[in-house]
Amino acid sequence: MRLGCEQAMMLADLPVEGVGSAEEGLARLKPGFPGIVVTDMRLPRADGMEVLRRCQAMDADLPVIIITGHGDVTLAVEAMRSGAYDFIQKPFAPDLLVDVVRRALDKRALTLEVLDLRRRLAQRDGIESKLIGRSPQMARVRQLVSDVAATRVDVLVRGETGTGKELIAQCLHELSPRKDGPLVALNCGGLPDNLLDSELFGHEAGAFTGAQKRRIGKIEYANKGTLFLDELESMPMGVQIKLLRVLQERVVERLGSNQQLPVDCRVVAATKDDLKERAERQTFRADLYYRLNVVTIDLPPLRERREDIPLLLEHFLLLAAARHDRPLPAVPPEQMRRLMAHTWPGNVRELRNVADCIVLGVSTEVLGGNPADTPPASLAESVDSFERSLIAAELRRQGGSLARSAEALRVAKTTLHDKIRKYGLGSGS
Repeated sequence: MRLGCEQAMMLADLPVEGVGSAEEGLARLKPGFPGIVVTDMRLPRADGMEVLRRCQAMDADLPVIIITGHGDVTLAVEAMRSGAYDFIQKPFAPDLLVDVVRRALDKRALTLEVLDLRRRLAQRDGIESKLIGRSPQMARVRQLVSDVAATRVDVLVRGETGTGKELIAQCLHELSPRKDGPLVALNCGGLPDNLLDSELFGHEAGAFTGAQKRRIGKIEYANKGTLFLDELESMPMGVQIKLLRVLQERVVERLGSNQQLPVDCRVVAATKDDLKERAERQTFRADLYYRLNVVTIDLPPLRERREDIPLLLEHFLLLAAARHDRPLPAVPPEQMRRLMAHTWPGNVRELRNVADCIVLGVSTEVLGGNPADTPPASLAESVDSFERSLIAAELRRQGGSLARSAEALRVAKTTLHDKIRKYGLGSGS
């Protein structure tokens, strides 16, 4: 029986090792074992139930398949209740065994990948815990942030809504010598013009109707720290002139005051528009644009780095499960296919919201419908998307090794190298 099972799996290209007793097999197992266990219920000494119990004690997620005789159906049911992956009743066709083993191996591979991801998420610190992604685009963003964080230079961050511009400001602040100072954020598009002026520069008592006492503005409050100005493109021209003077002279005047106050803060400005184009159309001051454009960080939209979706989704699922005190859900292949094909107009913020919905069991158009604004992907697009994610996942598993990834994917190294270049992936080898 053992020899027949071994031969069936070898013919199916499944690596297999046979042993003659529970004790011999259990001695070869350890936590994180990358395979599965197939055992007969009847063994020379310890039986299949004992194998199941000891496997679960060592690694609760290790799939155990039990082969039973005709009279052992009751034991098989007990085994399933105790956590066995499946049972196969004698006599059985080799194809049935191979099918069950393949499914168990797929589940085991996914489980180990998730465990590895959780460990890596827990071990991450610094910039990789915030700017998540293995795409070349995100690697360049992290490198640029690391290069300029410790300097005094002001930074302009460009990116669509939801790409994580404020996250860049946080990283620049936390990696800088200013990390013990305040990080002050202001959305320039969220306030009327007169209030924006006061919020930025502050005012003295009596400076205008309703100004009953002195107010410290955001720029002054950010002294020795970082000032983050979001939606800079919406800042009125009059306020732009005042901001330019602050950036050039590093002094600020409160409304209603003639006193110049020195300020030492880094300015990180964010925009979703092309400020150069706006400057050419004279809807944004060109001198302010060129003053801020010393270092520019361009954040790619999520649709241009789709290989980061599984990693980001797992990160957001872990956070959502902890926040809502819910178990970590599995993402079915069909849902992942939809996520990979979606255009993500809301970018990373939209993906984070979808992760919350998955954890809470709430349906969304992205996960299960066919919304009018997201046409189904073509066959070629779906194939490319799947191939890209498959290669990216294998490169992660193999630590970026081109040779090992090619061997695991059963393709020539030259072919894999071409595909890596085609999809903009980094082999790291």
